[in-house]
Amino acid sequence: MDNNDILIRFRYAVDIKDSDMVGIFKLGGITVTKEELQKILLKPQAGQGLSGEDKPVNENRRICDNFMLESFLNGFIIFKRGKQEPKPGEPEKPLYMIRDNKSVNNVFLKKVKIALSLTGDDMLAIFKAAGLNLSNGELSAVLRREGQRNYKECQDRYVRNFLKGLAIRYRK
Repeated sequence: MDNNDILIRFRYAVDIKDSDMVGIFKLGGITVTKEELQKILLKPQAGQGLSGEDKPVNENRRICDNFMLESFLNGFIIFKRGKQEPKPGEPEKPLYMIRDNKSVNNVFLKKVKIALSLTGDDMLAIFKAAGLNLSNGELSAVLRREGQRNYKECQDRYVRNFLKGLAIRYRK
């Protein structure tokens, strides 16, 4: 899954309007117009045709890079929970956790968990609603910080099923 696909599916799952998405990007520190947002939310047309040749990629589509996705997720946390002021004497936490394409899925799950105030049991229920039975240990490994002993890289199927379960939960 690419970042555009994650945004498209997440937007559908939690039913976010275009104007709210523009505001969420702004809260995350990026200015995006409605026209640019429409280009980000375009579905790709790439794939194999019947005769074996590649179909052309949608040229109007704007690619959502890791920085843009994480800015959106940071803005979504502020949108849902409000801006958190740092406590006096507390070191400032890094806002951007995505280092490469391998960590996108892990960071996505962590930030959505924070924004929607989900507990581990809530997340397990969301996965179960999508038909994926995940153990508490597997979920914990996916939510750990990269470099910790039991850290596990989150696969696309986890994100796909999580988004499917979110849609079942929030779009009743």
